[in-house]
Amino acid sequence: MRFDGQVVWITGASSGIGEALAQAFAREGARLVLSSRRPEELERVRKTCMRPDEHVVVPLDLARSDTFAAAVADVLARCHRIDVLVNNGGVSQRARVMDATLEVERALMEVNYFGPVALTKRVLPTLLAQKSGQVVVISSVMGYLGTPGRSTYAAAKHALHGYFDSLRAEVWRDGVNVLLACPGYVRTAVSRNALDSHGAKHDQMDAKTERGISPEKCATAILRGAARRREEIYVGGKEIVGIYLQRFFPRLLSRIVRKMKFSVSER
Repeated sequence: MRFDGQVVWITGASSGIGEALAQAFAREGARLVLSSRRPEELERVRKTCMRPDEHVVVPLDLARSDTFAAAVADVLARCHRIDVLVNNGGVSQRARVMDATLEVERALMEVNYFGPVALTKRVLPTLLAQKSGQVVVISSVMGYLGTPGRSTYAAAKHALHGYFDSLRAEVWRDGVNVLLACPGYVRTAVSRNALDSHGAKHDQMDAKTERGISPEKCATAILRGAARRREEIYVGGKEIVGIYLQRFFPRLLSRIVRKMKFSVSER
């Protein structure tokens, strides 16, 4: 088993990709720390994983970085080490730039960027002291391109790439790997939970999301990338081509994006 005996901390573990990652890491022998804002759902996920009694639930709100020091202390007291931190928690967006309030844009950045950064900074001293470990960041194809209705979400994902690419360059000599995973469309509740221009849930399933790959397939690819200590992986269907178009044919991608249909919640 590729993660036998390792402590793997997963944020956003109560559903979707996070839930699938929890089950996949457990099958590979990991001891899990499961975090999100929903402790009852975390308990449900814990019970679906192999060896459920080995895993622990640590509720965490990524918008409350002032609570992270206590959470890390709790994990270390119960598990004595941290081998892999999976920054998976986040929230998407469905709002036009001209409609989105600045308060909502700040909230999106807090959860999608500052939360993962702050938690990583709290965990990093443990990884450096161990001279081993890994930080896995669940980014997105949106980390490379922007599409209508996703401006702040795309900005947060772009920011994650810059920050964690820099971190990787600083810590590789200390035995710490940083993996950026960039999924495309995955069949989760991400569009239903996305925030509209005023912070309410979009509460609609996007057609492209519904046709996306399964969370289990996405988790399998991410776990394989972590096991191989890759630096970056792309996971999904034909939408992954957008990353290469942005890199080599940006004007062509711009014309394609302009024609994209998109939905936002009207209020």
